[in-house]
Amino acid sequence: MAYQTFQQEYLQIPLVTRAYTTACVLTTAAVQLELITPFQLYFNPDLILRNYQVWRLITNFLFFGPVGFNFLFNMIFLNVAITSLTFISRYRYCRMLEEGSFRGRTADFVFMFIFGGLLMTIFGIFVSLVFLGQAFTIMLVYVWSRRNPNVRMNFFGLLNFQAPFLPWVLMGFSLLLGNSIIVDLLGIAVGHVYYFLEDVFPNQPGGGRWLKTPSIIKMLFDTPDHDANYNPLPEDRPGGFAWGDGQQLGG
Repeated sequence: MAYQTFQQEYLQIPLVTRAYTTACVLTTAAVQLELITPFQLYFNPDLILRNYQVWRLITNFLFFGPVGFNFLFNMIFLNVAITSLTFISRYRYCRMLEEGSFRGRTADFVFMFIFGGLLMTIFGIFVSLVFLGQAFTIMLVYVWSRRNPNVRMNFFGLLNFQAPFLPWVLMGFSLLLGNSIIVDLLGIAVGHVYYFLEDVFPNQPGGGRWLKTPSIIKMLFDTPDHDANYNPLPEDRPGGFAWGDGQQLGG
């Protein structure tokens, strides 16, 4: 019964969120079981170019470190509900993006992953980061927070603030934990580039939509009319989000 319940809940998670979260958990589990080592996963341009170890372009996004608070912290913010940050529930930030502003637009969500990953990889070369998973998580949180400006957040019962401040609060918390804020700043920077190109610039005088999902990605991931009760948003609407319709959190 418990397994069937878990399976049902697991299969209800949207495709991209399910795939990415599963990959992160399996990669970390493989390291814990000593099937592989972090040295086989980290981002190293020399090994990628000279030894053709191209898997490092992906695996560096999947490993968050040994199982512990830092790993759980990142998993929470890949998949945690917004009702409050004081407890974990079934919904997650990545999932809310996929089911919210990217609902019915799986290909666009995949393209955001690709765009963010490529830009983060380029920036990562200059800041000498070997694992970019946490920065990628912050990018997802940043995009979600900017698309939900009216949502009120509660951070461990200590701070109340609007959603757009969430990435900065997380960066402060990371600083308190003794972590480098370069990772958080990288995630915020890449998230802002995507948000600006997708949601801001197209609405400016003389602006336009620069980020267009390639047709091959749409062909692979988009399944039209998969939900008869859902009316897809117009393709030419930047971000595809009903601005200002945030939800009240907490009590």
